[in-house]
Amino acid sequence: MPDQKTILMQQLITLLTQLLALNEAEETAPAAQSDAVEMLTIKECAALVPGLSEHTIRKLALKGAVTCVRTGEGKNGKILINKESLLNYLNGVA
Repeated sequence: MPDQKTILMQQLITLLTQLLALNEAEETAPAAQSDAVEMLTIKECAALVPGLSEHTIRKLALKGAVTCVRTGEGKNGKILINKESLLNYLNGVA
């Protein structure tokens, strides 16, 4: 009959083997695609695309050419532009 120390060592080895197998499976699994939406301020949009002014970006947002959200009210409110929407508009993608 195995002693308690031997049983614990066997259990520990089993757990470590399972952990290593799980770690290897995570490394070989394809990375999950992120569905996160990236929103940019008007200044960030202007910095992203050379030659595009903040004024032009504001006009695109106000006429609905790009997807945007207004946070806050008045002068303290910011307009956040969907990055993918802006790039699609500039590339002529519908």
